[in-house]
Amino acid sequence: MRFFIDDLPVIFPYDYVYPEQYQYMCALKRSLDSKGHGMLEMPSGTGKTISLLSLIIAYQQFYPGRRKLVYCSRTVPEIDKALSELKRLMQYRQSQGCGDENFFGLGLTSRKNLCVHPRVSKERKGAVVDARCREMTASWVRAKAKTEGDIELCDFYEKIQTLEAADLIPTGVYTLEDLTDYGKDNGMCPYYLARRVIPLADVIIYSFHYMLDPKVAELVSKEFEKDSIVVFDEAHNIDSICIDSLSIDINQRTLRASTASVERLGERVEEMKNQNSEKLRDEYDRLVEGLRDALAARDEDLVLTNPILPDHVLREAIPGNIRKADHFVRFLKRFIEYLKARMRVMHVVAETTPSFLKHIREVTYIERKPLRFCAERLASLVRTLEITDLEEYGALAKVAGFATLCSTYDAGFMVLFEPYESDQNRVLNPVLHLACLDAAIAIKPVFQRFNTVIITSGTLSPMEMYPRMLEFAPVVQESFTMTLARQCFAPLVVTRGGDQVTVSSKFEVRNDPAVVRNYGNLLIEMARVVPDGIVAFFPSYLYMESIVAMWNENGVLKDVWRHKLIFVETPDAAETSVALQNYRTACNNGRGAVLLSVARGKVSEGIDFDHNYGRAVVMFGIPYQYTESRILKARLEFMREAHQIRENDFLTFDALRHASQCIGRVLRGKTDYGLMVLADKRYSRADKRSKLPRWINTCLTETSLNLSTDMAIGLMRKFLKAMAQPFDMSAQLGVSMWANEHIVQHGGRGDVVTAESTAMEIDQVG
Repeated sequence: MRFFIDDLPVIFPYDYVYPEQYQYMCALKRSLDSKGHGMLEMPSGTGKTISLLSLIIAYQQFYPGRRKLVYCSRTVPEIDKALSELKRLMQYRQSQGCGDENFFGLGLTSRKNLCVHPRVSKERKGAVVDARCREMTASWVRAKAKTEGDIELCDFYEKIQTLEAADLIPTGVYTLEDLTDYGKDNGMCPYYLARRVIPLADVIIYSFHYMLDPKVAELVSKEFEKDSIVVFDEAHNIDSICIDSLSIDINQRTLRASTASVERLGERVEEMKNQNSEKLRDEYDRLVEGLRDALAARDEDLVLTNPILPDHVLREAIPGNIRKADHFVRFLKRFIEYLKARMRVMHVVAETTPSFLKHIREVTYIERKPLRFCAERLASLVRTLEITDLEEYGALAKVAGFATLCSTYDAGFMVLFEPYESDQNRVLNPVLHLACLDAAIAIKPVFQRFNTVIITSGTLSPMEMYPRMLEFAPVVQESFTMTLARQCFAPLVVTRGGDQVTVSSKFEVRNDPAVVRNYGNLLIEMARVVPDGIVAFFPSYLYMESIVAMWNENGVLKDVWRHKLIFVETPDAAETSVALQNYRTACNNGRGAVLLSVARGKVSEGIDFDHNYGRAVVMFGIPYQYTESRILKARLEFMREAHQIRENDFLTFDALRHASQCIGRVLRGKTDYGLMVLADKRYSRADKRSKLPRWINTCLTETSLNLSTDMAIGLMRKFLKAMAQPFDMSAQLGVSMWANEHIVQHGGRGDVVTAESTAMEIDQVG
């Protein structure tokens, strides 16, 4: 269909547009018009991705000076799904006579997913694929191959180097599979092909880390124009991604590997002195001129570096005491020995980065400035020594990155020495944490560099928390509800069992036999009533293990087994993948299954349980973080002081967004239906409910807020019976049909339908 938003003609590749989709596009256009940042929350399964792409592509095509769209998602399946939607959209635009023959869209992912080399592509580990690839593509390897001739190179990579970027691939939209097939058919490496043509693309879709992780963002995203449109989809936990990208953990195994790497580095330096000392002298001269000049000629793929240094620092010369290669090797040895000594702790030591730097200066006389350049100096030396197997130096790179981060930032980080890896496992195994406490550090350059950054998800509530944590001011901040001709999802809050004992995952009562029994009875009754698949979430692996053990003892699992098969998510990704596959098989063959999972686990993020794969999701308890974590305590203290966010407010916000993400897995479209069960007394309180997404909250009525197990089962039966009745899809789309006719009629006459007036009329009809 075709309609107008203000003066912008939008081509939408479906017969109907939902009111919330139209409102979403109107809000998105306001953000683009103002060249400002936006936050948009849209219900799960209502076509957020295609709405976003339709509006932005229309914007690109209609207004002069095409703006590049950089679309960031979390997982490879989500990236491929977005590419498929983009491909469908562009094919539809072409059929409507609105296609652009020069339009170019593609995605980027790791070498492991794109490699087509007959030998390298068979490797299972991504790090091994990276290492083997570098051994055949590094510039000095290729230069040596020209003179010596007996070195294996990657023919797929070599062909790319012989062509100009514009001649590498025809325009069009390429999914990851399309890109791989094109590479195979034309003898080109899909990974480096994508890297080469990114500057030419109108739309590039890739992982969050290509934009937020400083180790790769400078390599992949440095050429994007300021007026590019950056979208972070499924961005409900974007603050955690920012923090993880700048946090480093070092244990004794890492330090032992670093020591071995430094020894190898020293040997390579001595070899280079004897064989080609001129290279070391050239490097020294470049370092005298400044760090930026020294790194200008580095291989684009060298990611040992951690490019987080400010511009004024990059213009400085490398400190004299680490300019020479052998001096730098000795410097690293001293620093590693200092870390080994500091990690001989029997109790927890926490300090700020200035305090850590002061102590190292007093003990070893190592100054702050050479530490700041450690990561970049190591990158320069690795290139000079022509090292291709970066995996061998991964531990050393981590130590160098730790030194650089510590000495660059005075605030927003904490250095923590702990004698045990976890409080549960009290075996002496010291760990050094460099914990980033400020999520704004990683994303702040993105907000500053680009005019328009859109943060969107189905679970952003309460939305006012993100601008405070990430330190940005959105010009548009809206949350949309779901318009429904029938109530296709039913949120229920179960507060007590059939014996009227309150159920909760509060620490004081979570292992109470009555609570465990009532949780078990709820699952048994749901297994009897709900067809197909049920997904049950727990706050943590530890709690799930204890509950399942007690259920096994009191016969709950046997009772559930009579009705459905049981599968369990584990911390091991391979085991979880097998469990998911078997769970889907059980749902497909009619046996039905229960999947026991964990909030913040793999199943809760990016796995859709649409239709028969998930007719009900039950959240046992509230998934609060482990509040005794010292890193969490430090972050809470930082947010209180820096952003005036109270500890309890953040903990509740964080727990409720993950609970919303879990229960949102059950609904993946308006033709789908499912039950959302929140099993904890605290969900009935207003302060908890208010933090649920608006589209869920509006469906929580008084009759579904304070239920016993028996009452909840009765409502489930009623809901499922209603869903089993024949349903005319035209009724589901009735409001959308009106919106369609209204918009097309106005647009067909050439009139301009304003975003505000149309959205208001749709609201009234909805």
